[in-house]
Amino acid sequence: MSSSSALRFCANISWLFTELPDFPQRMRAAAEAGFRAVEAAWLYDVHPLELRAAKELHDLDVVLINTPPGQETGDGKQKQHPLPPTSSSSSCVAGDVTAGELGLAALPGREEDFERGLKEAVRYAAALDCQRIHIMAGRIPAGVDGGTALQEMEAVFVRNLTYAAELLSEQGITGLIEPINTRLTDARYFLSSPHHAAAILKKVAKENIKLQMDVFHWQIMDGNLTHNIQRYLPLLGVPDEESGEC
Repeated sequence: MSSSSALRFCANISWLFTELPDFPQRMRAAAEAGFRAVEAAWLYDVHPLELRAAKELHDLDVVLINTPPGQETGDGKQKQHPLPPTSSSSSCVAGDVTAGELGLAALPGREEDFERGLKEAVRYAAALDCQRIHIMAGRIPAGVDGGTALQEMEAVFVRNLTYAAELLSEQGITGLIEPINTRLTDARYFLSSPHHAAAILKKVAKENIKLQMDVFHWQIMDGNLTHNIQRYLPLLGVPDEESGEC
């Protein structure tokens, strides 16, 4: 295998090096372990300029971040770090997964919260030269059982992704949607199969909104990995070998 086609790996520092208390330290650990790139789920409790300093110090690429899960302040606004930088212990758009938040993009009535969170994600991505943002769909609300309610969630998801496409294009960022399995990981996550994701992407029809493949989730929900990878490869948000663009 040539160096140009060799597999490249990044460290997800939300799940790796968790013995270290903050993301700048985990970035250092990733670099010391030989990684040249990192990704993270929610790093919004650290100021973006502090993260950028760590990225530059350790010569790392930040290749992916997630949109905030959705926690709000008491006034309904998502928390933000002021500028100039504050300490890493300050509160930001950390989100509250334990309280039921795992993204907002498909949740009716939360469109303004989604837009605020997306803008915050773009702010971090711009500071970190990160070209991909995972736009999290969110969980099906408790008590919702199929039918019209799920159709409404899909319509909201499509509208929010269309909005996101325009906002992200201004920064040259690709938005990704990722199916998450509902058998082991999260029983109420809205987007759970690559087939559903492909149908969503067809409706959105924007060049900078693509599919994020996690074979762990795909195998649990559908199996048949070889066929599904071949079928959905054109939809994946992976960089072109020559240009580096998705």
